[in-house]
Amino acid sequence: MYNMKNLEKFKTLEVHAPEVMKAFLAFDQAAWSEGAIPRKYKELIAVAVALTTQCPYCIELHVERARKLDASDSELAEVVLAAAALRAGSSVTHGYTHDEGFRRVNGDPGVSLVCRRRTSPYHFSKPCSS
Repeated sequence: MYNMKNLEKFKTLEVHAPEVMKAFLAFDQAAWSEGAIPRKYKELIAVAVALTTQCPYCIELHVERARKLDASDSELAEVVLAAAALRAGSSVTHGYTHDEGFRRVNGDPGVSLVCRRRTSPYHFSKPCSS
């Protein structure tokens, strides 16, 4: 399924939507050019984003570009861990902020799994207190 040769299929987009693809490629080139953020940092950011979106094409492409811009093993390792922390953090954040939904799923719309006490099912921002 994953094969870098699949990226050659972009040519199909150029055939069927030439103006849009031309605009996309111009945008893409501008986004990756040197600017306020050095290209190496942009590529390291792209690696982190690719890891969080789990796109194997993007991971391979941006790791390769980062390496060509002298990204070190240590920099790439920190990017991997930063991406992992971001995904883990979003799970924790969403889990806590969706506590209201957990209550409904478990049948009692007024008992918080986080607070373990009765709360109003209509006040999402009501803080838990001891």
